[in-house]
Amino acid sequence: MDSDSGDQSEGEISPGQESFNSKSLALQAQKKILSKMATMAVANLLTDDTSSEILDELYKASREYTKSKKEAHKIIKDVIKIALKIGILYRNHQFSNEEMETVERFKKKMNQAAMTVVSFYEVEYTFDRGILSELLMECRDLLHELVEHHLTMRSHGRIDHVFNHFADVGFLTELYGPSEEYRFNLRKICDGVNKLLDEGTL
Repeated sequence: MDSDSGDQSEGEISPGQESFNSKSLALQAQKKILSKMATMAVANLLTDDTSSEILDELYKASREYTKSKKEAHKIIKDVIKIALKIGILYRNHQFSNEEMETVERFKKKMNQAAMTVVSFYEVEYTFDRGILSELLMECRDLLHELVEHHLTMRSHGRIDHVFNHFADVGFLTELYGPSEEYRFNLRKICDGVNKLLDEGTL
């Protein structure tokens, strides 16, 4: 599943495979086509105006905090890779019933985190970095649980990279702090998150 695992190219015969199997090849081709279609569908979700704006502002805030364009770019790139891979698994019905329960728990936790992000911005003096950090770490743990049997350790590393950054209490303190630049980033992030909440996407 994970593109980093060095999957065989289409039609390549694996070591030890003695006979040509047209059914296997057809299934492989079908899976490839479905995977590409799912990739496009998930990519479209990530490239809508609202999601793009949120990712842009998260990039800017991360760049300011890390003082590194390269690191901020890698964080957002990892967000997109994780979302694409989970989206493909979901749309190709690769999750078991038990894993689908984890999907629902993750959705609820992300919804709670999103509402908390907005609430802490809109209601003065309510920001609590510990609460928000804990919610994001719970989201991280649910994602690890969800993809345990589907993705490689590299993908698990990406999940850690993303959530450890956004749940970092130092980053959250700066984001919700008095700096005018961060306040601008946060306002645009919250505007986008509010829109996604209204649409039922989050």
